[in-house]
Amino acid sequence: MNKIKELWEKNWLRYFEIYKVMSIFERILLSIIFSILTGISAQIYIKLPFTPVPVTLQTFVVLLSGILLGKIFGLISQTFYFIGGISGIGWFYGRETGIFRPTIGYLIGFIFASYIAGYFSEKRNKILGMIFASLIIYFFGVLFLKLFFPYKGFKDLLIIGVLPFIPFDILKAIIAGFFAMSIRGRIDEKV
Repeated sequence: MNKIKELWEKNWLRYFEIYKVMSIFERILLSIIFSILTGISAQIYIKLPFTPVPVTLQTFVVLLSGILLGKIFGLISQTFYFIGGISGIGWFYGRETGIFRPTIGYLIGFIFASYIAGYFSEKRNKILGMIFASLIIYFFGVLFLKLFFPYKGFKDLLIIGVLPFIPFDILKAIIAGFFAMSIRGRIDEKV
């Protein structure tokens, strides 16, 4: 088990050593790759019958983009994802595109969540930071759901836009937080 742990740390240490010396062009290229990964993760979804918002793996990839790219390039990766999707790349869930959609707030929230995940991955309280990043996604999601469902109250918006996703997103945030602790905890001291 110690051998696996050493190998894990060694590989991530190497990643961050390489990342540290990457040019801006290379970091932007890596950000584009994370945009594509976010698009791929959007295609793994469960559509719930009572809400326009699906359960996807996107939140996990968004958090990872912040952890692995840092706050600035994580934000850039999710900005690329957002701009690409509203410009016609069919990588929003269900291979959809465009800005006029009930889930647009969540997609905007991804941009800020990636930044927050990157910020907190450099701090001590990584798991709480990942949960906070997920809450930011909910905030923007519900804010924009109100535009599409103006007749619904705040309670109804929470029922269709937040509550069904809490167990999945807490799990994704905790996994991402542990991931951040296992790769960033000791590595930041060495790099």
